[in-house]
Amino acid sequence: MTKTAATLWAAAGLALAAAVSLGLARFAYAMLLPPMRADLGWSYLTAGAMNTVNAAGYLLGALLMPRLLRHVDARRLLLAGGLAAALLLALHGATRQEGLLYALRAATGIASAASFVTGGLLAARLASAPGSGVGPGLVLGLYYGGTGLGIIASALIAPPLAWQAAWAALGALCLLFTGLTAVCTGALAAPPTPGARPVGAAWGPLLRRFGWGLLGYLMFGLGYIGYMTFVITLLREQGLDAVQRSAFYVLLGLGVVASSWIWSGLLQRWRDGRTLALLNALLALATLLPVLGGHPGLVFASGLLFGGVFLSVVASTTALVRHNLPPESWPVGIALFTIVFAGGQIVGPMLVGWVADGEGGLLRGFAVSAALLAAGSVMATRQRPLA
Repeated sequence: MTKTAATLWAAAGLALAAAVSLGLARFAYAMLLPPMRADLGWSYLTAGAMNTVNAAGYLLGALLMPRLLRHVDARRLLLAGGLAAALLLALHGATRQEGLLYALRAATGIASAASFVTGGLLAARLASAPGSGVGPGLVLGLYYGGTGLGIIASALIAPPLAWQAAWAALGALCLLFTGLTAVCTGALAAPPTPGARPVGAAWGPLLRRFGWGLLGYLMFGLGYIGYMTFVITLLREQGLDAVQRSAFYVLLGLGVVASSWIWSGLLQRWRDGRTLALLNALLALATLLPVLGGHPGLVFASGLLFGGVFLSVVASTTALVRHNLPPESWPVGIALFTIVFAGGQIVGPMLVGWVADGEGGLLRGFAVSAALLAAGSVMATRQRPLA
């Protein structure tokens, strides 16, 4: 196998890990929310809180990762997170108790962080390997674009099944994807670095130097998650049938996969916050389109634009870290952005759910999300490259 082929093979395995950690463990919930909400009698606030506890678990996992990476190989953590997610998703379909579902969503968030943070670290190292024959931006784009595979899978698997059976099927798919990741990434190594400085010692300077980028990313976390939690529910309320809703989510997933190629050059070229600013602005526009009406043209344009952008925002922060910090600081830098991202996601679903339970419903909640994304775009323009 040539060096280029080996790099693409490993990148494909990491993409499947992203499909598990985000596409299935987090975003499949949007497809299952309408039948679960109808069957279990949830308010929008409760529905949003399920993703809030998922994000809280993700934050806890992200906080643990830098310390664990000082003692455990990153690939081992990546695979452990995928296996845990497979089991936890299957268990979602085994209970109707609200408290247990909260616990499962939180535990799934921890597993997602283990997989996603380590996958981002391995992708950054793979992207910087000399002589790979593959552009760094493309490697990162392939990794984050892999989330789209999980979104597409959830759109195809969930609708024909009762929600309990759909969770079990998604768990089985997580297990398959994790096995394929293990096969494809056998040559990757990210050994622990026990002599590294304690994580807290490095955070203070990074907080100051990446301040505007972190604020822009916080607004992204607050704004995007409302869309990804409630968009299928909104389309159902606007009269789109099950086939149209599935087609919408497939289109969104295809946009995520295509984003690998759309934005790879930008991720490789800009060292400041302009990429984050541009992508946040496009997401604000995509979030507003369904607010303007439920016409299928507007809806599908929104899904394609949102899918083609939102995971590239995550990739842009990994690229920002890779461009501006030495390799030994990448784990701390990636973890810091991940923690800020998770913090936004904790508040975002409940905020949109609380707004949606009031006058104006989900349309007003989406307008709030769009405003947060627009604010994040403005903030990110202030981020300058580091010396």
